[in-house]
Amino acid sequence: MLAARRVDRLQALAQELNLIGAETLIVHADLSRLEDIQSLVAQTLDKFGRIDVLFNNAGFGYVDWLEKLDPIKDIQAQMEINVLGVIQTTRQVLPVMIKQRAGSIINMCSISGLIATPTYSIYAASKHAVHGFTEALRREVRPWGIDVSLIYPGGVLDTEFGQNAGHKRKTNTRTPKFMQLTARQVGSAVVKVARSPRRMLIIPWQWRVTVLLNKLFPGFVDYTTINRFTIPEREEELNT
Repeated sequence: MLAARRVDRLQALAQELNLIGAETLIVHADLSRLEDIQSLVAQTLDKFGRIDVLFNNAGFGYVDWLEKLDPIKDIQAQMEINVLGVIQTTRQVLPVMIKQRAGSIINMCSISGLIATPTYSIYAASKHAVHGFTEALRREVRPWGIDVSLIYPGGVLDTEFGQNAGHKRKTNTRTPKFMQLTARQVGSAVVKVARSPRRMLIIPWQWRVTVLLNKLFPGFVDYTTINRFTIPEREEELNT
């Protein structure tokens, strides 16, 4: 079952899947609307009779200094899609999996769900929320044979996230090339977790070092980030 707001993208994907023998169902859904979520779950059950894997991937990011973010389209909308969309979709699917006594829920997080950086305040908040929700849910539903997993990718090339996120970098700070992922690599990781569920997967693995550094030496990370990124990026504003 393929659900999103842009049906044309889903139709193109369905054609690829049909070529390899997969049976697909396309559902137009806006995950900020509970009725759309309930409808897509109902249509899935009508078509397939069960739900074995739920992959919560819908989300977007718009990054800038907090005071410059629009209260509705940049802040509220991010939280609605990135957090409430994940929670509400999972809530609608969960009774099905509990009845089946089996299922796998995979939530797409981000390295921002473990390390929060300047200009990513709302996006990081949404992904930290997904982290906390998923951790609690895993401990709630495991007795019913349901696996709950989190995937934390770093920067991904050739996606619309970077095009729409509003990046404005005077320092030209960006993820090193050797730590950047392709969409295919992320997709392969999702398939891996669906086949062999695990609590969490950080990709690429090099990010684990940064996550550990952030956990053990937060003061050092604060100092480095503020002096090498925040102050240079805000230099003009600080001097006016």
